[in-house]
Amino acid sequence: MTELSRRNALLLAALTAGATGLPLSGPAPAQAAAQAAAQAAAQGAAQGAGAPSGLAWDADWAAAAYAADPAAASASGAEGGPFGAGAAFDGNAGSRFSSNFADDAWIRIDLGSVIRVSQVVLVWEAAYGLRYVVEVSRDGAAWQSVYTENAGTGGTTTIHTHPQPALARYVRMRGLQRATPYGYSLYAFQVYGGAPAPAATSTADLALNHPGDSNYYQDAGHTPLHAFDGGVPAGLTGDATRWASDWNDHRWISVDLGAPARITAFDLHWESAYAVDYQLQVSDDNQNWRTVHQPTAAQVAARDADIGTPGSSAGLHDAVTLPAAVTGRYVRMLGLRRRRFYSPAPYTAQFGYSLYAFQVWGTGGSAAAEYPALPVDGTGAYRTVFFDDFAGTALDRSKWRVVVTGSTMGSVNGESQAYVDDPSTLRISDSQLLITPRHLPGGYTAPGGGRYAFTSARIDTSAAVRFTHGRVSARMKLPVGLGLWPAFWLLGANVDDPDVSWPDCGEIDVMENIGYPDWTSSSLHGPGYSADGNIGGLRHFPAGQDVTGWHVYAVEWTPAGMRFSLDGTAYLEVPRQKTLATRGAWVFDRDQYVILNFALGGAYPAGWNKVTTPYWGLPQATVDQVAAGAATLAVDWVRVEQRA
Repeated sequence: MTELSRRNALLLAALTAGATGLPLSGPAPAQAAAQAAAQAAAQGAAQGAGAPSGLAWDADWAAAAYAADPAAASASGAEGGPFGAGAAFDGNAGSRFSSNFADDAWIRIDLGSVIRVSQVVLVWEAAYGLRYVVEVSRDGAAWQSVYTENAGTGGTTTIHTHPQPALARYVRMRGLQRATPYGYSLYAFQVYGGAPAPAATSTADLALNHPGDSNYYQDAGHTPLHAFDGGVPAGLTGDATRWASDWNDHRWISVDLGAPARITAFDLHWESAYAVDYQLQVSDDNQNWRTVHQPTAAQVAARDADIGTPGSSAGLHDAVTLPAAVTGRYVRMLGLRRRRFYSPAPYTAQFGYSLYAFQVWGTGGSAAAEYPALPVDGTGAYRTVFFDDFAGTALDRSKWRVVVTGSTMGSVNGESQAYVDDPSTLRISDSQLLITPRHLPGGYTAPGGGRYAFTSARIDTSAAVRFTHGRVSARMKLPVGLGLWPAFWLLGANVDDPDVSWPDCGEIDVMENIGYPDWTSSSLHGPGYSADGNIGGLRHFPAGQDVTGWHVYAVEWTPAGMRFSLDGTAYLEVPRQKTLATRGAWVFDRDQYVILNFALGGAYPAGWNKVTTPYWGLPQATVDQVAAGAATLAVDWVRVEQRA
């Protein structure tokens, strides 16, 4: 069976397999077959002469192009012998490309026609790129970056292009700096994607390989683009080719058809985490939406009764034929309620929404639909929008909110302290903010009834200043003692919105220290990169310096990324593009506010010091230090600047 025939058979089987779920309504098998054939024809027409034809959603376009024409692979130069450009595209795990020994060496592939490049995989040999870019082009002359590596480590790098413009015929890796004295050496250079559905005069899946969007997705491997790549796994099980939202009800996924279309039907191929209730909507402007379908009350009740278990459940196929055609350029599924799972019975839990495929059947549309370019950094001068040098005799309550555990917030991270509003822990002295935790052997009862052995302080600017992008800095002096956890950080202002919460709100940790004298850490938390999986790094102090001296900790937060620094020297850069391509959604285009706090013990210190008694992450020596009043965080000033 050819690859094209196999794919059509798989699609037809998925469209007609009523046993896989509870179809809401749908075309007869003959109509489904016609739709599948129309889709295949549309993809074939889009590929053009000289291109690999009939490639499945999971096929390597670069390997197919090289197999069809070895001249499709080229490079700036090669080490010689068997190490030419083609060795990266030949499907042989033992062969490899090795470039000429120059930092600006490159390798590229001509795919034969324009496709939407959705993923690029680089499998490096020991001679890898420390800094490089992956670029795409429609004509081989004008190039745009879809990935910039600033700290390569070799191995296998999987690059997802969502949500960037990536309609391209040519793909290349262009070196900027080698990690070794040798060239750039790749065992494999793989390219995945597919031809966008063109304008159709007969019924076709108009969403195929078109730009997908969603308000939230789990990580870079489960973007909305996966729901529009044509992949429908047999049995509707497994992790491949699916969009997955985070674990909240009000989530949506949409597609841009490229031009107004006449829409007659939909196929939604759900993973086991399907919507119990949802709406299908259309729009002319991507802002004003019209609902064209929603399950009936009886259908919702039947779906809600199918609970099952995560490990044994298959997906669901909703085949929806509209009673009358509708028009619109944009289409979306708006989730209203998620399926429940036993965890274990009789208890239930909910995950997110997960779609293998979201197909939109009709005529019209256009293959030209594209994602907008990513934002770039501004060039204006910085101006101060918030500053406090703690010059008075008391904390300026117009600038800072004092957090109280049990009232303002609950306990987090397994920490041992309660935050209180009390001068015994929080005071201003000699133009410094001082936070000194206390040990209370008799215990402290927080509002709401929680009992704690320690009190400390946490303040924030949530009521005074919230901002998007800027340069944020503070001059601070820290104590030393295992398990002490002072921090200077930013948190998304929408953290308390139940439809958002953490980590979708985003968190920027400018400085954290867990009691070690010679280093601090910085990190980002967001969807796909939170908690222990955060994006971050350590900053070790120069010889003769440590955390007990005065230091300026800062982050420059721009539309293009984050740059963390210590005393004016940058040590960690987190590019937006790299985060999108390898980790998850960039959620740092919304307001955040500044936080200063001093925690004791908990998950982060315990992960390093392995202490479990007398408190998690907090050894007895540090308890004695706190009891003696010998652990104080001092802050000289805090500043927020933004570009004019």
